[in-house]
Amino acid sequence: MRDPRYDILFEPVRLGPLTAKNRFYQVPHCNGGGYRDPSAVAEMRRVKSEGGWGVIFTEQVEIHHTSEITPFIELRLWEEKDMPSFVKMADAIHEHGALAGVELAYPGVNGPNLYSREVPMAPMNMPILTFTSDPVQARAMDRQDIRNLRDWHRQSFRRAKRAGFDILCLYGAHGFGVIQHFLSPRINQRNDEYGGSLKNRARLLAELVSDARDVAGDTCAIAVRLSLDEMAGPDGFTNAELRELVAMHSELPDIWDFAHGTWEACSGTSRFKEEAAQEDLIRGLKQLTPRPVVGVGRFTSADQMVRQVKQGLLDFIGAARPSIADPFLPKKIDAGRSEDIRECIGCNICVTGDMTMGLSRCTQNSSFMEEWRKGWHPERMRKTAPEKKVLVVGSGPAGLSAAHRLGLRGYEVALAEARREVGGRVTLESALPGLSAWARVRDYRMGQIGKMTNVEVYRESQLSPEDVLAFGAQHVCVATGSLWRRDAVARFHLKPVPMAEGVRVLTPDDIMAGVTIAGHVLIYDDDHYYMGGVMAEALLRMGCTVTLATPSVKVSEWATNTLEQGFIQKRLLESGVDIRVSRALMSAARGEAVIGCTYTGREERVACDAVMMVTARVPVDGLLHDLRHLEAAWADHGIESVKAIGDAEAPSSAIAWSTYAGHRYAEELDEPERGDELPFRREIAEILT
Repeated sequence: MRDPRYDILFEPVRLGPLTAKNRFYQVPHCNGGGYRDPSAVAEMRRVKSEGGWGVIFTEQVEIHHTSEITPFIELRLWEEKDMPSFVKMADAIHEHGALAGVELAYPGVNGPNLYSREVPMAPMNMPILTFTSDPVQARAMDRQDIRNLRDWHRQSFRRAKRAGFDILCLYGAHGFGVIQHFLSPRINQRNDEYGGSLKNRARLLAELVSDARDVAGDTCAIAVRLSLDEMAGPDGFTNAELRELVAMHSELPDIWDFAHGTWEACSGTSRFKEEAAQEDLIRGLKQLTPRPVVGVGRFTSADQMVRQVKQGLLDFIGAARPSIADPFLPKKIDAGRSEDIRECIGCNICVTGDMTMGLSRCTQNSSFMEEWRKGWHPERMRKTAPEKKVLVVGSGPAGLSAAHRLGLRGYEVALAEARREVGGRVTLESALPGLSAWARVRDYRMGQIGKMTNVEVYRESQLSPEDVLAFGAQHVCVATGSLWRRDAVARFHLKPVPMAEGVRVLTPDDIMAGVTIAGHVLIYDDDHYYMGGVMAEALLRMGCTVTLATPSVKVSEWATNTLEQGFIQKRLLESGVDIRVSRALMSAARGEAVIGCTYTGREERVACDAVMMVTARVPVDGLLHDLRHLEAAWADHGIESVKAIGDAEAPSSAIAWSTYAGHRYAEELDEPERGDELPFRREIAEILT
């Protein structure tokens, strides 16, 4: 039963002409599906409705073909042909009583129009502001353009209403959307009635809300999503101006939705942003308006949620990433099962779907965006035939995920771990600077396994091939992980670099095993994700002097996709790390290393006491190969299959690849061979003649 302390979270809240059944508000979030995968996007949100959310939103929906931020990954409501997918999504959201919200956007200066090839428009003539510095400029909107813009919004309001959406949200946050661009004195330097004073810069917003009300009537609520602070200093749209705006238009929308000014600041990783990190910026805004207020903060704690409401900070608990990690978060709190919540670890692997134009994934919830494609459900799995036993060797993220999901299917599972501590790399990495939230991957799965009578965990169990054969399991899952290479092989070098005798070479595995070092360490980072920067911080804590060399043009380049690259490089620079970009390790001798420019080949020497390799990994797959050599004996011991998963099959820097591998193994075990059949469903565009 629900803890009475949390009753306030389940109170209905009025939204204009509508009522949300509770305070759980899934704010708009991208997922990589866009208009290409309408059924996948709809089913993902149907599962959230089943999970108890009171309000569920789409991602950014581009309203007109003259402004699109990316070619593929957003939704589009450009014409009547777009309507069926929106009807399907609204119906899915309504299935379990949630209100359906649609976030309508005109990207403006964020829209390079790479697909439509239309000329972009913005408050003034200026270059397009996107992640990729597209060589495109927007032209200044004239009064007719603004009249057209209002008409395009009215068309989108009508279509969204007919599709069945309950809440029409105007998007002007995170630096995205024409509304924020007009509000910003940095981007809007017009000298007409739409520029200058805050009242003038807010004119477009007021007009668009008025237009939305004319269309919505008494059937839809109007939401406005704005930045808490543009994060551009006094020249930008500041938190002080936002407060002035809310006071000036306190009853303008039916709900105010506030988010930090940049996407990076709003959706910061747990390494750089704590839960409720936006609290100082949002405090007091609710007192400026009689309308309800929603805000975000990677909320995973029910106690934190209650505090936000009781202290008058928020009316709705906004969530994007926590709703991805656990679509059933509201229902679990309601049922008194808070210990079963699959807490977001704040790794932002979900964001990378948008940044790489692929489907999003989640470290904690491997079913995310596979609900329709593969029929996976975050809480339920199909049952298996009785009396089947599986031996999982290795309790890292892949092994834990496999054991947990196999247990849900009804298999008898033995999980063997060579060490005393379970968790593999997530246990080791969670002890590193800034990565404590990684432990949630282990803790959630061990918590669930602890409730299962059909899953046994064997610690300090180093198994030989003969032990495995004698165990009596029909299926053997090898999840023995990987180790970091020591020879600089990764992306730049595909062969080992020359290393003189006596050079002290370290890897992250050494630091995680407790090795300490003093003096000057050269980190060679050809991995480009989080580990190079984390190792620099760990060495600095030991008192080392650190030089970080990378073949990339910036530190932790791939972390741009998780919105943290800038935070990483800033922290390292401020900490005194000597950063050498576009430099590859060429050789090392006692007391020095040679690094070379990746463009010119020009070499330079760096004095150092040790070299740390953050490069590629090698699978720990000895057991797998030994078992394959004994394949002739499998049948005599009742073994039907032996398979490696996760890092033991193909190492990845991202933990999400391992948890997915474990989940997939459990889902697909004992399935018939597919041959050339695709392992997922997809939708094909209609061919028009």
